Amino acid sequence: MDSFERLLWWLFAGSVGARTRSLVLFSLRDQPKNAQQLSQSLHLDYTTVRHHLKVLETNKVVVAEGDKYGRIYFVSEIMESHWTMLEEILKRSRGKK
Repeated sequence: MDSFERLLWWLFAGSVGARTRSLVLFSLRDQPKNAQQLSQSLHLDYTTVRHHLKVLETNKVVVAEGDKYGRIYFVSEIMESHWTMLEEILKRSRGKK
């Protein structure tokens, strides 16, 4: 297991907010969006979305382009290359509940 895989376990199976981060990430994979668009499409509080975007960006799961409120978020290349692993992590973590 590489370090990015360990990070995915922590972000999406082992910490508070994992479900919300999954929703944000899957939405971005479908189509890049800014925080406001994510908030509206996921029916989540804007501040909550901003928090999870910051966590995901800090950990190189998403990347952003643009400034301030117009920043558009995209799934990072490293996340794309580990997508199958993420799906496996989510499948396993759901099976344990």
